[in-house]
Amino acid sequence: MMKKVITIAGSNSQNSINQLLVEYVSNLMEGVEIITIDLNDYVLPIYGVDFEAENGIPTAVKRLDEILNSVDAFIISLAEHNGSYAAVFKNTLDWLSRLNIKIWREKPMLLMATSPGGRGGATVLQSASSYFPFLGAKVIETFSLPSFYDNFKEGEIIEESLRMELKGKAAEFSKGL
Repeated sequence: MMKKVITIAGSNSQNSINQLLVEYVSNLMEGVEIITIDLNDYVLPIYGVDFEAENGIPTAVKRLDEILNSVDAFIISLAEHNGSYAAVFKNTLDWLSRLNIKIWREKPMLLMATSPGGRGGATVLQSASSYFPFLGAKVIETFSLPSFYDNFKEGEIIEESLRMELKGKAAEFSKGL
């Protein structure tokens, strides 16, 4: 049976560079079914205990939780906003944690980040690497793509050492499926 892998770009930008990176890595994966989650399809109110008490958990959160439960692994690329998660991603995590604190279900994860800057989202990647295991992530590999617009052109990573590094990490992730 073919393994199912969810991809998520931790951004709600219509032109997300993290979505481009996720799509690139998805094309490196063989023998898996890719399920792409677009956070724009799960528009949620800002999480708050008062809102939850008055309104319950939104249907969109329940739908997303069911999808997360049905897959074998995750490929995530995080946008970095002021050194942390994009608000839409953090809010989605907050809502999902109300149904299951082990959001990632102890399943394998390839965790990435990219940004236009030279650090490539390294701060959010480091934060997620230490926080996601608490949420049930089995982080197999991490990858940061610095200077996105210099290193990614026409749908691929053009800098050889970065391309080979990501290819190797994607292969290592695939072994864990």
